[in-house]
Amino acid sequence: MSKKTVTFAHRGASGYKLENTFAAFEKAIELGADGIELDLQLTKDNIFIVFHDLNLSRLAGVNKQVSDCTFDEVSKYKIGKRFIRKFTNHQIPSFQQVIDWANTNKVPLNVELKESVLLNSQCLIDVVQKLILPKGSHFSSFHSELLKIVKMQRPDIETAILITKKFNWDELDKMSYIDTVHAHKRYYKDTYINYCEQANKKMRFYSVNGNEPFLLTPNPTVIGWITDYPDKVLKYTKQLN
Repeated sequence: MSKKTVTFAHRGASGYKLENTFAAFEKAIELGADGIELDLQLTKDNIFIVFHDLNLSRLAGVNKQVSDCTFDEVSKYKIGKRFIRKFTNHQIPSFQQVIDWANTNKVPLNVELKESVLLNSQCLIDVVQKLILPKGSHFSSFHSELLKIVKMQRPDIETAILITKKFNWDELDKMSYIDTVHAHKRYYKDTYINYCEQANKKMRFYSVNGNEPFLLTPNPTVIGWITDYPDKVLKYTKQLN
């Protein structure tokens, strides 16, 4: 029997509920997701919050940078789509609140470190040193310098680099602080998979919708999917059985 390829719900079940909220996280578990992908930004008073954007305008309707606000300020904003956010009860959670929830429910987290974390690497060091996460959790980022910090402080925690078009695949085997590559599904090609195999790195693919043929016959290098629709991915991959 082949090893299971783990399904992470992108910002929770964000295809159904508001991203990066407890509603989305709980919906993801209801739909059978194996883990949760979420985003971390850092407030002015050095509190990690679960929020994707550096600016609050898209979801809170306030044109301010997260890094210019205190946690007390951002936690008071109602978030959601324009015109309906004032009728919802969604708020921005702190990372600690989500950690407590994840540990209680034994839900692995894929924690993406966003750009505001670059402003205070010492804060990241302080948090990572004493961090307790559910088994199967890991950190990911487009910013390799943040992943270096995580791996230096906690060699036991998996790190994953999110790649861009400018990523130098020839350098992958020299990145000893990286365990895994997270790539858009368009990179599901032999060329890139071979790079990871040669560098002894694993792979996860994101923007997976649940209808991709490669879901049925994943390369052994591939250990996970990241999706807005965990139920669709799981339903499709059940054909393996």
